Amino acid sequence: MTATSLPAPTGYSLPLSPSGTSAMITPPPWHFSGDVIMVDYRVDPEAAARFLPPGLDLGPDPGAAAAVFAEWQWCSESGAELADPATCQFSEFLLLIGCSHDGRPMARCPYAWVDQPVPMVRGWIQGMPKQFGAIHQTRPKPVGIAGQRPAPGERLHGSLSVSGRRVAEAGVELTGLADEPPFLHTVPLVHTRHFPAWTPDDEPVSDLVTSEVTGVEFTPVWRGEADLRLFDVLDGDFAALAPVEIGAGYVFSYAETLRGGRLLAPAADPGR
Repeated sequence: MTATSLPAPTGYSLPLSPSGTSAMITPPPWHFSGDVIMVDYRVDPEAAARFLPPGLDLGPDPGAAAAVFAEWQWCSESGAELADPATCQFSEFLLLIGCSHDGRPMARCPYAWVDQPVPMVRGWIQGMPKQFGAIHQTRPKPVGIAGQRPAPGERLHGSLSVSGRRVAEAGVELTGLADEPPFLHTVPLVHTRHFPAWTPDDEPVSDLVTSEVTGVEFTPVWRGEADLRLFDVLDGDFAALAPVEIGAGYVFSYAETLRGGRLLAPAADPGR
């Protein structure tokens, strides 16, 4: 058999291989279960608008934003990853901006960091702007003085560092149960799948997409007084999303199944 007659290497993502099992990313669905510390805040609406591509607007609550720390455990449909904690666990930090598309409330993620390569590349497939960072947060435990439980007076913290520099930190002191989950954690996320041109005749991919999510579950959501700091150590664009007002903080566990994406529209201006 000649090399040209052999089946082509395959896989959902690179690296391609004869069986496809070498692919870094498994095909969806992807199942996620995690613990979340989230702080609602407000940003300058004009600054937020600059992060929205054509097709999105600030919606009915201009300037709504949130900072989200999360520790995740994930698996593919087979669940095989759960046997290897180094594979199935990662931490994440997101900034969210409230927006809308054709009158439907959504959230835009202008910045995101994770601490493992698989969720970073998987995020790029979705259109999420994930980068590497060091994310840490308080882990509630059911026993001991050091094991904060969800209860009034308990305080939980999160922090993000990038290249050794502290970029964000937050704290939530719990006061009681919330009536409902925080709004920006209940609406669909809208991303831009952007891949630059590589060959001379190539066209960049820049499509506005949203994710198809099922199996959403929340534990009881705890609410509290919050503080949040975004440090001016990256660039002026990131600094523009600093809080002008800080709202409530929330602590909860969350689960979802991500089944793929749906095209909203090709982005009219990939450079924006």
